[in-house]
Amino acid sequence: MYSKDIIEGYRAIFSTASIADACDQIVGKTMFLPFEVKNRINDKKIVGPAVTILEDVTEEKVPPQHALDAIDESEAGSVIVIGGCTALETVAVWGGLMTAGAVANKHEGAVLMGGVRDLIEIRRDYDFPVFAKTVTPGTTLGRFKTLASNKPLQMGDVTVHPGDLIVGDVDGVVCVPQAHVEAVLELSISIDNRELEQAKLIIASGSLREGLAKYGRI
Repeated sequence: MYSKDIIEGYRAIFSTASIADACDQIVGKTMFLPFEVKNRINDKKIVGPAVTILEDVTEEKVPPQHALDAIDESEAGSVIVIGGCTALETVAVWGGLMTAGAVANKHEGAVLMGGVRDLIEIRRDYDFPVFAKTVTPGTTLGRFKTLASNKPLQMGDVTVHPGDLIVGDVDGVVCVPQAHVEAVLELSISIDNRELEQAKLIIASGSLREGLAKYGRI
């Protein structure tokens, strides 16, 4: 979906902070996910198009079929994004077997507004990035089921659409709307470069105020 230059360009950005700032200016609204959604496995950065899965409460004991199908059927390099109501944080919508499938299909990572389990297995066997809101041993069976795939998801203040570019690192996760991917990348690179110059000036001058006065960035 995205060119190698776009993917590698985002991967080279210092931090999702620069991307979040660029989205503030270009998109004009918050595009970073709730702070609880963090990498529970490692410090790896992820960059890839969103494949979205919607879940909701149920008493049926059914597998998360839309998610399982998406893992097998989505293009390599995808980010599997799972969301639903707030109660989704009480169960693990991702675990070791889903990770095995994601690794086998060469996906980039998973981003969850719910929980993850099997951390020891995922860290030991796969080192696969899973950004989750919570960690819990509880299964979705008899509690949640998948309703649809590749539909818009509400994740905090952010609406994630299928194909939006997901970027996650140790600072958090940002969703870059598909229509703004090139413009946000260009501004993110500019922000990175200016901040590097500003930091060098602060160190050389021994003055935070001088750096802020020249570059106007904090």
